[in-house]
Amino acid sequence: MPVRTNPSEVSSDDLRELVRGSVLTPSDAGYGEAIGAWKLTAVHTPSIVIVPADADDVAAAVRYAADARLGIGVQSTGSGPVCQIDGMLVVTSRMNGVTVDPDARTATIQAGCTSGPVLAAAHKHGLAPLIGSVPSVGAVGFTLGGGVGWLSRKYGPACDAVRSFNVVTPDGCLVHASATDNRDLFAALRGGGGGALGVVTTMEIDLFPVTTVYAGNLLYPASAAAEVTQSYARWVAGAPDDLTSSVVFMNFRPSPDVPEPMRGQSFLMVRGCWSGDLAEGRRFVDSFRAAMPPVIDTWQEMPFAESASISSDPAGPAPVVATGGWLTGLDGSVAAIVAAGTFPAAGPPPVIFTEIRHLGGAISRNVTTSESVMGNRDQQFLFHAIAITTDHSGRLAATAGQARLGEALSDHRSGGTHHNFLDGNARRRSTRSSTDPAQHDRLAALQGRLDPGDLMRYGVTHAN
Repeated sequence: MPVRTNPSEVSSDDLRELVRGSVLTPSDAGYGEAIGAWKLTAVHTPSIVIVPADADDVAAAVRYAADARLGIGVQSTGSGPVCQIDGMLVVTSRMNGVTVDPDARTATIQAGCTSGPVLAAAHKHGLAPLIGSVPSVGAVGFTLGGGVGWLSRKYGPACDAVRSFNVVTPDGCLVHASATDNRDLFAALRGGGGGALGVVTTMEIDLFPVTTVYAGNLLYPASAAAEVTQSYARWVAGAPDDLTSSVVFMNFRPSPDVPEPMRGQSFLMVRGCWSGDLAEGRRFVDSFRAAMPPVIDTWQEMPFAESASISSDPAGPAPVVATGGWLTGLDGSVAAIVAAGTFPAAGPPPVIFTEIRHLGGAISRNVTTSESVMGNRDQQFLFHAIAITTDHSGRLAATAGQARLGEALSDHRSGGTHHNFLDGNARRRSTRSSTDPAQHDRLAALQGRLDPGDLMRYGVTHAN
């Protein structure tokens, strides 16, 4: 039977009778708003959109799509699906509840909830979730991709903190996945990427006793990038797990929302978050300040609820193009390559910033105890290059610039990738390089069993 993708072949009337949420086709008001992703470079043309009110709606939609031979893509209010969708798009934005159990130190999060409300709800009880640097990113999608953030070296990646998932599998059944139920699916969802094995409707996660942190940025002239980076690499080699940090090659936009001293300028930044004893954290950062005095210093004590200010990444939708991967190490030669690629001598910079994160710590240490398929956990340095484009030609130029940077770094790359730092088809094809190689065949077999009709064809693919 041919796959239906033409809107005229899909009748939405039956589905409207089955669900409490919204069902939209291209001719309906609200369709354009519903399909918009946080990454404005993701353009979708689904034949039908469902905005479910609950898990029963999701199950009904999945069964309908299977009967109609429509592929299914999933989008929360975060970064959007892996690749362009022309079948059914399930938009989980109405399912945005979060509840915190302060005694158990857990949170139960619905599929469309972003990280910001989870952080705010947990902070009221002196607790924190393992989130990334952008609170507007979908909490579930971030976690399915592994999830590295400002508490990762102390507590591990976000996927390690998941206690359970509720998932609508491609046969339209709602199942519970945990360490005791559907363990193969539980492990696969913890770091295996999103949108391939079913539609997660809720997840329960552990929370951690973090309230106030010492965090911020040290800024240096772009010309000092190699020297500062080498000093940074020596400094973090002995860093306690309380510190999660990065070195950032940053081109600030000439925009009114950028502070005047930085507007339109390029800097090398040492960025981080200390989640242990605050006085000890100050002393540890002071040791770097003494060796490398910055021109601007924003490190300070802050509530972890305000941790978005550490990176100050765009909170709203943006035309972002991203790439990244794991490095074999960090030294002066890596710094010189990244500086040349991010701070070109002539012409516009190909990327807004390139960040090299220092990880390891609990990410590496937890690998023997975590039921997770996230790969590359023994690696220490993960780079991420971001471009913001305004038109098609700008996107092509940004993609080419990122490719040149990646090629220049080829001798310093481990071959490993991280789902959340890739875009589009690159993320879709990244399973072998983003997940545990020993688990890959099991992932492919699980995907084949759960989705023999390739219903979830827009997510990551394990069968490659």
